[in-house]
Amino acid sequence: MSDTGTRTGLAVLDEVFSTARAEGRAALIGYLPTGYPTVAGSKGLLAQTLDAGADLLEIGLPYSDPVLDGPVIQHAVETALRAGVRTRDTLDAVESVAARGGRAVVMTYWNPILRYGVDAFARDLAAAGGLGIITPDLVPDEAADWLTAGDRYGLGRTFLVAPSSTEQRLASTVAATTGFVYAASTMGVTGARDAVSDTAPALVERTRRHTDLPIGVGLGVRSGAQAGEVAQFADGVIVGSALVSAAEHGRAAVARLTTELAAGVRGNHTGR
Repeated sequence: MSDTGTRTGLAVLDEVFSTARAEGRAALIGYLPTGYPTVAGSKGLLAQTLDAGADLLEIGLPYSDPVLDGPVIQHAVETALRAGVRTRDTLDAVESVAARGGRAVVMTYWNPILRYGVDAFARDLAAAGGLGIITPDLVPDEAADWLTAGDRYGLGRTFLVAPSSTEQRLASTVAATTGFVYAASTMGVTGARDAVSDTAPALVERTRRHTDLPIGVGLGVRSGAQAGEVAQFADGVIVGSALVSAAEHGRAAVARLTTELAAGVRGNHTGR
């Protein structure tokens, strides 16, 4: 039975971070897109990531104009789209994670949700056991329908903040957010980097002045050491491109990297 069978997705999402906080660590959030390398294969990779220690899965809904995504994720979603992946496949992937006892949110650009129907997507996501949506190209000012639907179905609404966000924009963004805030550690697109952005700690500190919500930091983490570094100042460590790169080498590679990242957020990785 889904973990959200008797509770709202937002309540379960809050529990993910409160549990990690009680253990004195950050939560590990792993991103993989639906349909890469195949729909069935992506479900297997998500299950592997969950089993290897991810606290929360961020399931990407493939879209033809992924403005935030770098080359690694672009290649993966283009592969999925060429193979005919559909929005319904992402909901099925969420359901497969929930049936396994895992927790998942969907990362999606806004056009696919508009096409599906905002209220219908929120309804079907909640029914599948999803906890919420991360919307990188939607600002709260233009999100009235989603704010209503998210509240109606008890889903988390994660908007993004960035180093370029003004204090006014930080305040308005976190005021519309529920569940957790996504802090993009650097300007630009996704992609594993050799070092954690030095703008990330300052962005988290600025965001904390405006909210008590957990703050997850994404963009650039590729190793347990970097996960451990981010975990020292953030509530969640979000890893995408590095996991997608590992997915090119199969489930065992994804398991190895997730295990390393999970050790990183717990301060147990070699070299910390």
